[in-house]
Amino acid sequence: MSTTSPPLVEFKDVTFGYGARDILSRVSFSVPRGKVTALMGASGGGKTTVLRLVGGQQRAQHGQVLFDGQDVGKMAPAALYTARRRMGMLFQFGALFTDMSVLDNVAFPLREHTKLPEALVRDIVLMKLDAVGLRGARDLMPSEVSGGMARRVALARAIALDPDLVMYDEPFAGLDPISLGTAARLIRQLNDTLGLTSIIVSHDLEETFRIADHVIVLANGGIAAQGRPEDVRKSTDPLVHQFVNALPDGPVRFHYPGVSVADDFGNSQGGRA
Repeated sequence: MSTTSPPLVEFKDVTFGYGARDILSRVSFSVPRGKVTALMGASGGGKTTVLRLVGGQQRAQHGQVLFDGQDVGKMAPAALYTARRRMGMLFQFGALFTDMSVLDNVAFPLREHTKLPEALVRDIVLMKLDAVGLRGARDLMPSEVSGGMARRVALARAIALDPDLVMYDEPFAGLDPISLGTAARLIRQLNDTLGLTSIIVSHDLEETFRIADHVIVLANGGIAAQGRPEDVRKSTDPLVHQFVNALPDGPVRFHYPGVSVADDFGNSQGGRA
């Protein structure tokens, strides 16, 4: 009998779209427990949509989105809220509450979802802030911290309830090289130290490939490539090759489709004096 743990998140033949446009079409993949899985691909490929489906903000129009073996799309509200307590989310640019201190931002999910005494809430918050190197910044307001520090505060808030899964939506966007490297190292260290499962949506290929165990490249409603970072980097798929090498032209065209240059300019030549 296999001792391999079942995946924490699994998509089975999932289709989802907005209006008449399919974003995901019969997509299947799994997110292994205890690993860092990266979702990558060109803009509009469905990466953030995957996070919304996992969190139950959207529901698949076909197929199953499973969280720990349970179909998120069929959960009643109470079951969905229980499942969400096992998920942490780091939003793009942090999404901190601007009128709350650093300590109160991290304490928010604890106060909202538990009945712990305030003294214990404070101790937990200080431990989470210490894990991201910001225990000394607890009394500052979001306007008083840098962009990189704000992202770390948001990470402390994401792990406040000791979740099984943490999802990151563009955690490296807008960060300087020092802050970016710090954020990436924290994601990897916290995943391993706390026994988390992590899903990262990112366009920062080099840093993401450095910390990810598994990479899934979404394109044209499906999966263009998946596997270890080194395997995806060697993919011969034209779109994946263009993406990982940052080429300006390929399956994703540099020029927006239109009439030929001759058709656009040919008639004007005859009209010149």
